[in-house]
Amino acid sequence: MTAVDLILRKFDGSPHRQVTGRLLGEDAYGTWLATPRGSVVSYHYGSRPTGLTRADAVRLIPAEGWWMAMCLAEPDARDMYCDVTTPARWTGPAEITVIDLDIDLVRYRADGRVEVEDEDEFAEHRISLGYPDEIVQGALQAVAELREALTQNDEPFADHYRKWLGQVGRA
Repeated sequence: MTAVDLILRKFDGSPHRQVTGRLLGEDAYGTWLATPRGSVVSYHYGSRPTGLTRADAVRLIPAEGWWMAMCLAEPDARDMYCDVTTPARWTGPAEITVIDLDIDLVRYRADGRVEVEDEDEFAEHRISLGYPDEIVQGALQAVAELREALTQNDEPFADHYRKWLGQVGRA
């Protein structure tokens, strides 16, 4: 399997975090990357420079869209974690880059509850980093679409991702 670096930057270009996944394939929903439990994540914020993922996950990088999704296996309490980002770009033969726009959506496994996180950070960075109107509009539209899709259990967030998640241990 091909290793692919997934790079998240902030709007000003500064590094945010990075993980290397294994390319599983592509389908109508986008590109699927495996990040098995224990994958190294590099952080460019906070007090820890690196961490290890705690659960197997498959990451969906949509062909079009202002988000990316991480579909998590048990024992994680979350089954879905979505970063609102600018549309992904292949910035190298094995490198995908997005601009993280701060807002995240989480769906919890136990009760299906969907929460929007870090709206305050988005509001702050909207001013301090100078998000243009088209960035703000794209991010807010993505939040609304993701909230609806996650709440209604629409594909690929219902069962489709499980096919890909089942391949993570074999990747």
